[in-house]
Amino acid sequence: MVHWLGWCATAVFVASYFFSRPAALRATQMLGALLWLTYGLLIEAAPVVAANLLVFAAAAWTTWRAVRVSACAGTTPSGALSD
Repeated sequence: MVHWLGWCATAVFVASYFFSRPAALRATQMLGALLWLTYGLLIEAAPVVAANLLVFAAAAWTTWRAVRVSACAGTTPSGALSD
């Protein structure tokens, strides 16, 4: 059953390439990273866990930065999750 989680994570990761809005791309990347992270924990694969912690952190940080920059500028962020 665990292998299906890996396939689901793969599908989400591949789907992220079809989003044109930065917010949708990063949200999908974060979801995929969480799925891969869970998969990595279940199969006890430290490299999978570490890589996806980094992917999740990068996507979360760039989302936070987009929201913060647009809030300072008084505009709607093109990279925010609320797009």
